[in-house]
Amino acid sequence: MLKLLLLKIKNHVVSYPTPSNLNNLWNFGFLSGVCLFIQILTGLFLTMHYTPSIDYAFDSVEYIMRDINHGWYIRYAHSNTASLFFVCLYIHMGRALYFRSYDFPRYAIWVSGVVIFLLTILTAFVGYVLPWGQMSYWGATVITNLVSAIPVIGNSVVTWLWGGFSINNATLNRFFALHFFMPFIILGIVIIHLVLLHDIGSTNPSSPVNYLDNIKFYPYFILKDLNSLLVLLFILTFLIHFKPNMLSHPDNYIKANSLVTPIHIVPEWYFLPFYAILRSVPNKLGGVFLMLCAILILLLIPFLSTTLFKAPPRLRSFFKILFWIFVSNFLLLGWVGSLPVEDPYIFLGQNLTFFYFFYFLVLIPFLEILESYVLKKEIESLYSRKNNSKIFLDKKNRSKNVK
Repeated sequence: MLKLLLLKIKNHVVSYPTPSNLNNLWNFGFLSGVCLFIQILTGLFLTMHYTPSIDYAFDSVEYIMRDINHGWYIRYAHSNTASLFFVCLYIHMGRALYFRSYDFPRYAIWVSGVVIFLLTILTAFVGYVLPWGQMSYWGATVITNLVSAIPVIGNSVVTWLWGGFSINNATLNRFFALHFFMPFIILGIVIIHLVLLHDIGSTNPSSPVNYLDNIKFYPYFILKDLNSLLVLLFILTFLIHFKPNMLSHPDNYIKANSLVTPIHIVPEWYFLPFYAILRSVPNKLGGVFLMLCAILILLLIPFLSTTLFKAPPRLRSFFKILFWIFVSNFLLLGWVGSLPVEDPYIFLGQNLTFFYFFYFLVLIPFLEILESYVLKKEIESLYSRKNNSKIFLDKKNRSKNVK
């Protein structure tokens, strides 16, 4: 059994054939895995001292920060790694979108990655509630209340989530249990994701199809990943020691008070693009539906490809321009999500939301048809010039023979 396990590790870590032209963008999958490991490890230590009670949760976090040896370091490592985790996930998924890593035969790899992303969002949300600060409490109140928009069963589901008729001790206990358990589910799906990837093979910058010039994963890519890991650890160490609260909301360092509503309720920064999409629809049910569609539409991307056009992005000038417009649009959605719900930000958010869906549902399929047509014309033109040259040479040779 041990011999079989070592053989599997060797096949997946040492001798795994990897395209030789992979650049640093392919490191972010590994970095996401490192962030997940740090989250699980620091979370286990925090669990030893955290009290999932509305009366003591906030004080237990303060106790960890002030009275536990290096408790502040563990807590800040946990919270800041969550932000870095989402940075790595967004870049990793953006790279997959840019280089079409979702195409056949990698449908299952892409779908498993989107499932990991969705579960990570849910885990981060329930974890954000645990410190029981003002933004934690009111963020949980706003987001869980959205479920009441579901026809017929909405109010019953909200009551079940809360464990009562308002957010209370049962709510915090349930969120704590989910936050503790779900990372292990994510870890299991990550393993499946890696097995699927290594079974089919990686994409590369030159072509979405399998690459012929492969080298062993060890030692070149192991060292390459270690270099990126050092950069990640440097950024994390800098945040912990010098800017530990830069990515957190200051209101969350005030104990939750159900009688005092914050002026502007916002989630963590990595939820802001989807929060802006939620706010762009005046109807609560419509907003919830659109926000869910913004994530679930990623599952449909492999099936929105209408052609067999497989050229790399460096040969797709139209696609490159539109992709970076989409990235800018996504960043602007995050900015709008952090602003008050008032004009002109409402109007701007609605236009950005429209482009978000327009890009996936219209531009990607249409662009592939257009680029396939252009490529076909270029091939026909090249073939025509080649035939014309051949005819010209034949005529020239015949005239020489006649002479």
